[in-house]
Amino acid sequence: MKFWSKVEQGIDLMAEYLGRIGWVLVIYCMSLGLFDVIMRYAFNKPSLWIGTTIQYAMVLLACVSGAYALNNDAFVKLDVFYASFSPKVKAICDIATYALTFLYLYVLITKGIDAAQASFFTKQVTTNAVPIPLYHLKAVIPFGAFAVLLVATKKLVQDILTVTGVRKEDTPSGSKLFDSQV
Repeated sequence: MKFWSKVEQGIDLMAEYLGRIGWVLVIYCMSLGLFDVIMRYAFNKPSLWIGTTIQYAMVLLACVSGAYALNNDAFVKLDVFYASFSPKVKAICDIATYALTFLYLYVLITKGIDAAQASFFTKQVTTNAVPIPLYHLKAVIPFGAFAVLLVATKKLVQDILTVTGVRKEDTPSGSKLFDSQV
């Protein structure tokens, strides 16, 4: 169990760092979006590249924030029934839904790798006035899905330990590694 504890800490640390990258991307999108609006409407000088880079950053945000959100239970759940369940019943429900999660992530990873390879070999770029390479962005998509898969696997093991009775308390699964710094 000591080894698995270290693995969980590593996954938590990865998810926290991805969350921090997502935070920077949100700030980037907000500040450059505001700058673009001011330049367009106040000075009649629209940019050729800001809109495209914001779209790029939004895709990156979706890729890096999934693992953070899953690790900190930030996804929306239908809590009408789930909230009243015991930790053991919640774990059983979560185990049942992880099959769909793994299937979705498998398809996203395999098809994402195929799309990234095709984009890399064709040196795909955006089609607007400023050609920005897309193959880097497409390579991040399977990486983000793999990060979510790691967090989902960690949660699956925690749920199995809860169902089998090895883990007695209902501990929050999110990482608190950076709480003292925030």
